[in-house]
Amino acid sequence: MNKKGNVFLGVAFGLIIWIFGVLFIPYLADDITTFRTAMDCSNTEISGATMINCLFGDLVMPYFIWTMLSALLGYIAGRNT
Repeated sequence: MNKKGNVFLGVAFGLIIWIFGVLFIPYLADDITTFRTAMDCSNTEISGATMINCLFGDLVMPYFIWTMLSALLGYIAGRNT
């Protein structure tokens, strides 16, 4: 397959990975909301360990987006070599 075909196929598969990741985000957001409610993260008088757990729970969404973006770019870059 020529170089132009490889680029097109890489971009197409990369976009499919990205779309599946974006479609999964609402389910992840519901779980994060449930986690924050169960941990009582809005309470200002929780312990330090619970505060740290709430912060780590809040980091799930940005890390998921970063992982999907990395998979997209990695697949596109790897497909072009």
